[in-house]
Amino acid sequence: MSAGPEGKPPTITPVRVVIALCLVAPFVAMLWVSSYAKVDPTFIGVPFFYWYQMLWVLISTALTATAHTLWRRDQRARKGGASA
Repeated sequence: MSAGPEGKPPTITPVRVVIALCLVAPFVAMLWVSSYAKVDPTFIGVPFFYWYQMLWVLISTALTATAHTLWRRDQRARKGGASA
């Protein structure tokens, strides 16, 4: 991608879009209540409503950690540091 007028990289990049999707996905999943407001299927006797929400706690943790890692990598790249 080309740099902006002052030689700065663009503000919206594909990496930043992925970061935003990682952070927005849990909100969308939890705010769309009609998708999980049911009892069946049960998992080890726990209704779907509960285990679905608990599963999203784990998924949200993984997505947030991924977003954080991508953000730090993006910031290092913007500052010209070593990428890891």
